[in-house]
Amino acid sequence: MLEDIVEVIKEYKNDSTLTITPETTFASLDLDSLESVELVMKIEEKLGVSIDMNGEITCVNDVLTVLETAN
Repeated sequence: MLEDIVEVIKEYKNDSTLTITPETTFASLDLDSLESVELVMKIEEKLGVSIDMNGEITCVNDVLTVLETAN
């Protein structure tokens, strides 16, 4: 699942050279709150899931945690 999220982020940022780990924050990717929501929506679309976007989702690991607890 991490690989899918990384792929979406690289596509969203249009930068295939990004190094993304679970600890990568949206802020470190220079994403504002609107862009973070757009990114999460793209992840939802790619994975066919629904993610409740709240202030607690600030990094890649937060997205992974939400997806793992939803299953």
